[in-house]
Amino acid sequence: MPARVLLPLLGALFFFSGASALVYQLLWLRMLGLVFGVTVHAASTVFASFMAGLAIGSYAAGRLASRVGRPLMWFGAAEGLIAVTALLTPWVLHGLESLYGSLHPSLPDSLAALTAVRFAIAFCTLIVPTALMGATLPLIMKSSLSRSAVTGARFGILYAANTSGAIAGTLAAGLWLIPAMGIRRTFLVAAAANLSVAMAAVIVGLRATPSAEGPDLAAELPARPPEIGGSARRVVLAVFALSGFTALALEVVWFRVNVLVLRPTVYAFAIMLATVLAGIALGSAAVAPWLKHKRNWLMTLALAELLIAAAGLLSFAALEAAPALITLAEGALAFLPAYLIPLIVTSVLTILPTMLLMGAAFPIGLHLWSAGAGSASAAARRVGTFYALNVCGSIAGSLAAGFVLLPLLGSRTTLIVIGAITAAAAMLLLAVDRSPLPRRLMVAAAGLTVLALIRVPDPFEVFLAQRFPGFPMLWHQEGVQTTVSVHQAGERRVMFLDGLHQASSVGSMVLTHRRIGHLGPALHRRASDVLVVGLGGGATAGAVSQYPFAHTDVVELSQAVAAGATFFSDINYDIFNRRNVTLRVDDGRSHLLLSGRKYDVITADIIQPIHAGAGNVYSAEYFSLVRSALRDGGLAVQWVFGTDAEYKMIMRTFLSVFPNSTLWADGSLMVGSVHPQELSRADFEWKLQVPPVREALATVGVTSFDDLQRLYTAGRPEMRRFVGRGPILTDDRPAVEYFLALPRAAVDLSSLRGDVRDIIRE
Repeated sequence: MPARVLLPLLGALFFFSGASALVYQLLWLRMLGLVFGVTVHAASTVFASFMAGLAIGSYAAGRLASRVGRPLMWFGAAEGLIAVTALLTPWVLHGLESLYGSLHPSLPDSLAALTAVRFAIAFCTLIVPTALMGATLPLIMKSSLSRSAVTGARFGILYAANTSGAIAGTLAAGLWLIPAMGIRRTFLVAAAANLSVAMAAVIVGLRATPSAEGPDLAAELPARPPEIGGSARRVVLAVFALSGFTALALEVVWFRVNVLVLRPTVYAFAIMLATVLAGIALGSAAVAPWLKHKRNWLMTLALAELLIAAAGLLSFAALEAAPALITLAEGALAFLPAYLIPLIVTSVLTILPTMLLMGAAFPIGLHLWSAGAGSASAAARRVGTFYALNVCGSIAGSLAAGFVLLPLLGSRTTLIVIGAITAAAAMLLLAVDRSPLPRRLMVAAAGLTVLALIRVPDPFEVFLAQRFPGFPMLWHQEGVQTTVSVHQAGERRVMFLDGLHQASSVGSMVLTHRRIGHLGPALHRRASDVLVVGLGGGATAGAVSQYPFAHTDVVELSQAVAAGATFFSDINYDIFNRRNVTLRVDDGRSHLLLSGRKYDVITADIIQPIHAGAGNVYSAEYFSLVRSALRDGGLAVQWVFGTDAEYKMIMRTFLSVFPNSTLWADGSLMVGSVHPQELSRADFEWKLQVPPVREALATVGVTSFDDLQRLYTAGRPEMRRFVGRGPILTDDRPAVEYFLALPRAAVDLSSLRGDVRDIIRE
């Protein structure tokens, strides 16, 4: 089959292969998050397992490719097996989840031990399909090559096609497939794509002439391998291991800082990931045609690395132009939802230039590394090694940035470290270049790097100046899990988590949080153990802590939030110095699933339902975990908020698990129980005899049983009539996170009224 036909066909196959791979990655991250929680440690464990599989598969297939005569048929077989094994992962995970639950009580209270077990489970779940995914690159590369002279060019074209497919998969899954079809059906869509690719590859592979060297696609291109020695090639390989490190480290910085303005929603993460992939695809496609020409590609690569260093260092400097560009884009992109336009503009400004250069550098590096391979088999083997080491670097970069660099150094210094590593790699490439020009370039490059280092802005300060002008910052911490800042706004202090308002020292926010904390213990006959999911400024947990006869467990994802809460000791009753309070840094859902503890009251701090991952604590499965963790007579208190569609969906879901529910505090708090609820004057009034309880309740306007009654809004019959029939939230269909797919009409609670006398027991 001629090159002009086969190469586009291979590109199309690799496009759909890339699309399905990114769909699986998003599904696995969500699925494993339900078991391990949404902590950054758990998410990083899943990512490392995924990338480790790719590296193993790529390395192994690079060696296998040299022994097969029909690599395209092997590629088709790998795609078919990806479909089968990916579809089996939910069942594999279910079995391993049971094992994890049984092992958890016997594990030491150590993050290292827990992370090791999580990695083992994620690795066992993902190793087969991800290794098969890693194997596809060397196999399809051998299918496209007869001489290593054009390895870089062919790689650039195929890599661009695969990455373009990854963009399509990211946007399709992140913006449409999951909210429209659910996780289970999205697995089927991705598997169908794999099977289609497999059948097409096998059919074409059967028609191809078997050859250890693959079809002759290089006939149209002159064979001009770069003149580069063995030591220089090894330097190129080392540089691209470092390139994997810096690329993923930069992604962590970009994602962590950009959400300060973009907000941590599924749409923000999908747009940012799509921008990363778009840069790689466009850069690879742009440079691929030029690789057939004879140039000093080693020096070109060094210059590209220098430009990558400069672009990364200055990636946030262009944001001053963002407001004007967003205004222009609103006219040009009027067909898009208005919410998405700032996401696109900000992502393009900060991410795209650097990733374009990285995308261009990758095929150049492979072109140099595969120089003189002598055959398609040898070239495929080198492709496998090259990609495997780059992926290993990616794993290290992601973990180092998230767990070490950002928490210890902050975003600006982390950017400087990443830029310095990239610039050093460029210097190393120039040092092994034999031409005289690089020596002068090294001096110029050193000056350029120093200039860029001086000009690096603090991205945290850039974003805060745009998002919160006039709010002087008292403190901030870029923690492992989240970025927390505390600001002074006139007479009040305000806490922001990833750029979102979370707590205030005065005003209605304090009242709302304290009501959430008080309602459960006030309604329960005598709560002795209470769980609060989420800390924030600590007002919710602080209110619970005022019941001296109750012990309070607070489960918070981020240690940085706990540090920030110390600035709000005046509203949280100095919660960390109270003997009846225990703070656990963990995922709330994971705690309910694995701790085995039982509580009289379970509540949660305010968690915005539209945030990425919030569906995990609004689904029917989560509420079922809450129900199973309640003692007999226990109460679940849940804050409810949103548009008409969101509000009713959350309430409908809560009622599906707690049919005996009541509504309080102007319709903002649901109280669920297994048995019909009863409100007793005597049970409440004895609590008022306890001084700290009486004083704390007075801060939310409750000084008598009559005041408590006035907080009542409606009971089960009224709530059921109000929500009517409709969908509920499940782990499979986390619709509230995909809020752009829902109607945006405001909720009207004026008709939601009941009689408190229906639940009073005298």
